[in-house]
Amino acid sequence: MGSFRSPDLLERRNSAATVKKVMLEKFRAARQDPAFEQQRLKRIAVNEARVLRAAEREAAKKVREAELAAEATRAAELAAQAHREAEKAEALAKAQAAERAAALSAEQKAGRDARYAARKTAKKIRRRGY
Repeated sequence: MGSFRSPDLLERRNSAATVKKVMLEKFRAARQDPAFEQQRLKRIAVNEARVLRAAEREAAKKVREAELAAEATRAAELAAQAHREAEKAEALAKAQAAERAAALSAEQKAGRDARYAARKTAKKIRRRGY
């Protein structure tokens, strides 16, 4: 027993073709509408504004990066200068410590020499007996 089909294949194909033609005609009519053109121009303007803002942000980003690089260079120079000053201060402190050590050594030597001379003199006096 065969199934009953009210629209046959040819009718369905023809109705699908008509629906496609109607949809295509509707689309073409919408493309001819001046509002569609205005909408398209509006989208183009929005896109151009978006591209312009992105370019401005990129330029601002490059300026910020350049400023940060300059600031980093300045900071590195200041750090190097502080390091040089610290080295100078350290060298000066070492020189002063060496100078103090030399002065102390000379003072101790003078004291030893004086004690040695006193012992020698005392020994001579003891040997002479007077």
